[in-house]
Amino acid sequence: MPLCPLGDGGLGLAGDDACNRRSCLAWLATAWAIFQGLLVEALPFLLIGVAIASLARWLAPGGRWMQKLPRHPVLGPLTGAALGFALPACECGNVPVARRLLAGGAPLGTALGFLFAAPVLNPIVLASTWVAFPNQAWLLAARPGGALLLSLLLASVLPLLPETALLDPALLEERRLNQPLAEVGLLERRTGLVGPATPKALPDKTPRPPMQEVLQHGSREFLDLAVLLVLGCAIAATVQTLLPRSWLLAVGGAPTLSVLSLMLLAVVVSVCSSVDAFLALGFAAQITPGALFAFLVLGPVVDLKLLGLLRVLLRPKAIALTSAAAAVAVLVLGQWINLLLL
Repeated sequence: MPLCPLGDGGLGLAGDDACNRRSCLAWLATAWAIFQGLLVEALPFLLIGVAIASLARWLAPGGRWMQKLPRHPVLGPLTGAALGFALPACECGNVPVARRLLAGGAPLGTALGFLFAAPVLNPIVLASTWVAFPNQAWLLAARPGGALLLSLLLASVLPLLPETALLDPALLEERRLNQPLAEVGLLERRTGLVGPATPKALPDKTPRPPMQEVLQHGSREFLDLAVLLVLGCAIAATVQTLLPRSWLLAVGGAPTLSVLSLMLLAVVVSVCSSVDAFLALGFAAQITPGALFAFLVLGPVVDLKLLGLLRVLLRPKAIALTSAAAAVAVLVLGQWINLLLL
């Protein structure tokens, strides 16, 4: 019977109760440590995102400026991506801001461009990538460029679905209440009114809600998102403990397998985009350039921690489409980079 290492340095039979208990406790300790690290890392950025969304709701309650954002299929996502420069948060903090944009009636392409590009294009992430890889000029250009291309792709593919199949029902209802009557009929607003839309103009200036109401709304939103974040971190910690990182890095030298394995690693590790470059620095020498690119670009768009948060924005079908489209695009781009640099 095989031997099992015990915590005191001795060996025990694999079937021994003491051995099994120690192995179980070691597994739980590892999973708990990973869970704590992910949660502590993400919660401050989630709080920043909710605070920004609440401030926008108080300063511009009518959301008129959101409805004036570009609707062009290319200019819209580029404008949304540019908004990411003003938000020093990772992907977790961008979710409540993107929800506020969508609820306020912002064009789909602009809001989606912000959601998918801002986690990489914000100043903190760009600076951390430069600090971690100062001598790899190709990566300093390829990471933001790849994130921008990916956001343009997703902002073009997702709107092919009707909004009823794309957006979360609660978000969709709030969005329609804020859209002009010229775009959404009265029946679609779920107000119970029957008849053609009237061209009655809305007030030029919506009064600001009381600060207490804004704080209560922000607190509820933070708690709802925090529950999803805790669930996502727990799943990520469990999978990361069961799937050792060394297994994925073992194929780091193979052009195609390395890209696929690092894509999977990015999804499993679920580290925030503000620090993922420093994590990648630890194994960058073991993997291909395309795999490094895939790890740094896919993670901020699709990871286990983020998938739960996306439920407040998108329906499951839309989340699945996002994951599939992002994975295929990153795989192709990673392979292309390997062809150029290897």
